[in-house]
Amino acid sequence: MNRKVMAMAAWLRKHAFDGLNNIIPAYSSLTVSYDPYLIKTRYQPASTAFDWIKDLLQAAYNQSNENSTASPALHRIPVCYEEEYAPDLDTLALHLQITTSEIIALHTAVVYRVYMIGFLPGFAYLGTVDDKIAAPRKAQPSSVMAGSVGIAGKQTGIYPLNSPGGWNIIGRIPLKMFDPHAEQPVWMQPGDAVQFFPITAREFKTRQ
Repeated sequence: MNRKVMAMAAWLRKHAFDGLNNIIPAYSSLTVSYDPYLIKTRYQPASTAFDWIKDLLQAAYNQSNENSTASPALHRIPVCYEEEYAPDLDTLALHLQITTSEIIALHTAVVYRVYMIGFLPGFAYLGTVDDKIAAPRKAQPSSVMAGSVGIAGKQTGIYPLNSPGGWNIIGRIPLKMFDPHAEQPVWMQPGDAVQFFPITAREFKTRQ
């Protein structure tokens, strides 16, 4: 379903129209924001701007081909899994009854898909983790540092900002996920691919 959502988003970008404000793909849905007044006056639909958009979305669904979307960008991202950056790793290992090394090995073995960006600007929802390291959210949220890598359910994700969070934090990356002053504030996009690799705390500090 997510591949169809991405294909529809790509089709709409290719067929952009005056009054189109934003296209926001998610796991299994697509949000399109638009200016109804501009569409009504520019295209003069026989009924309403909503009906005009509805017909366009139907065309996007019918004509988009999920096999024709561009090859996804692959991001190889360093993660420090050492204790000072992984406050929940030991507890998660105890809960899962496996070692921390096994969690790290399983977490870095998978090439993840970016299903959506949300919750915070630049927060990438990635899936899916190996069943052996899938875990429920924590009972109580806690303060999370920017760059923290967490697991919740079968998802893994990266916090772009300091914020409260209920995911199990197993590491941290030395990269900015969101920079409001950059030409492209969020560099990871839905549909991209991600693979993590482990680094030491010393390497983490040199990469910041």
